[in-house]
Amino acid sequence: MQTSVTFKNIDTSGSLKSYVTKKLDRFDKMLDSPAEAHVVLSVEKIRHIAELTLTCDRLKIHAKEESESMYASIDTLMDKVKAQINKHKEKIKRHMSGNKNSIKNGPAENEYTRDYTDNPVIDQIIIETIDYKPMDVEDAVIELESGRQAFFVFNNARTEKLNVLYKHTNGKLGLIQPQG
Repeated sequence: MQTSVTFKNIDTSGSLKSYVTKKLDRFDKMLDSPAEAHVVLSVEKIRHIAELTLTCDRLKIHAKEESESMYASIDTLMDKVKAQINKHKEKIKRHMSGNKNSIKNGPAENEYTRDYTDNPVIDQIIIETIDYKPMDVEDAVIELESGRQAFFVFNNARTEKLNVLYKHTNGKLGLIQPQG
């Protein structure tokens, strides 16, 4: 990793420079391609400020930290950068695996909640999202019997289509499955 350390309002210190370089060398293992790091260490009154700009291929990280000790500022800064690198790697891993969840993993906004929030009839409807998994009808019957729900939504493993299993009023079970 190419590292440049700039001192601002502080005497140039070889120990601080080697400390920063040693901390940044740990990131080489985490990064896929060669990286450049530009570190600015400055002092303003009693605040010791460490600022880092890291560029690597498509990753650009900028972080800034301040405290009453330069070494503490550097340590906290490196923790921040490590967290950002890990977040970036997880994002790429999620993207490559096909899981298109957002970074925040928040609930997906439903079109009903987006378009009809001022409609009083729609306000009475409770919208729930389910995570259905592929299974056989026999397994779905077991799931329905074990729960307190009147129906069970599942992805049929044989047809690979969405099915609904429900308790009929005469005590039997009903299965709704799409045609075609």
